Amino acid sequence: MEIIPLAFDSLGTRSMCTSVITKDVKIMIDPGVSLAPRRYNLPPHPLELERQGLHWKEIVKYTRECDIIIITHYHYDHHNPEEDLDIYKDKLVFIKHPEDHINKSQAKRAAYFLKKIEGIPKEILFSDGNQFTFNNTKITFSPPVFHGTNNKLGYVTEVLIDDGYKLIHTSDVEGPAIPDQVDFILKNKPNLVIIDGPLTSMLGFRYSQANLDASNENMIKIINECPVDTLIIDHHILRDLKWKERIAGVFQVAQEKGVKLITAAEFSGKPIDMLEAHRRESYKEHPISS
Repeated sequence: MEIIPLAFDSLGTRSMCTSVITKDVKIMIDPGVSLAPRRYNLPPHPLELERQGLHWKEIVKYTRECDIIIITHYHYDHHNPEEDLDIYKDKLVFIKHPEDHINKSQAKRAAYFLKKIEGIPKEILFSDGNQFTFNNTKITFSPPVFHGTNNKLGYVTEVLIDDGYKLIHTSDVEGPAIPDQVDFILKNKPNLVIIDGPLTSMLGFRYSQANLDASNENMIKIINECPVDTLIIDHHILRDLKWKERIAGVFQVAQEKGVKLITAAEFSGKPIDMLEAHRRESYKEHPISS
């Protein structure tokens, strides 16, 4: 199995877009990328806009070559309903159910997206709780789980890809802090997990200390109870400059167990570049002339 992170927060944009290539099939998970509209009361810096453009080009390139596209939910950092819709041409597309276990905002976005790609994919199938087999590669989806710690932001599907080596992509669980989010991981015993991590940039506002504690406990469970060699932690947690401090206990257990706990950037052999978290510094170091 070849795993290629294409766009992630540690690489400078909001995304969890991942290409997965097995001997049987080429898979694209969540081909979308976006930026925070405001951070520190500032709009995206031109450096971020440039990075977003570069990441989208990479996503389009890899998606055109894939066989399967997976959409875990309908936020715009996980799908793009506006540009390069030909990437869906003749693809098998697995989508989060557009009407079941979904909030109003995502249901509206799902309907819009499906209308935009109508007639383009080879086939569109609902993924929630289902399994699909392609020779020696199995793709298994979790039942819908909360996007976060409640249903206000809707639901997502976690993804297991198994070709003898097991990868789980959590999508936006913001943790995992909730039992059914982590249960899917513990049940399937992955070798590698791409996890979006707790939303600590909003700690005390939209994300509680109890949620963070539960997330840390669950990540430690994954390390202790699964045959993981690598835990890629990224996305939400990489919007926090103190992210390593927030999960210090998880780092300690991972080190004790010989498990790599790294970002998508590090997995790719690239430097961590948290452009959103460093937006203030970008404006100071690269001021924009009026």
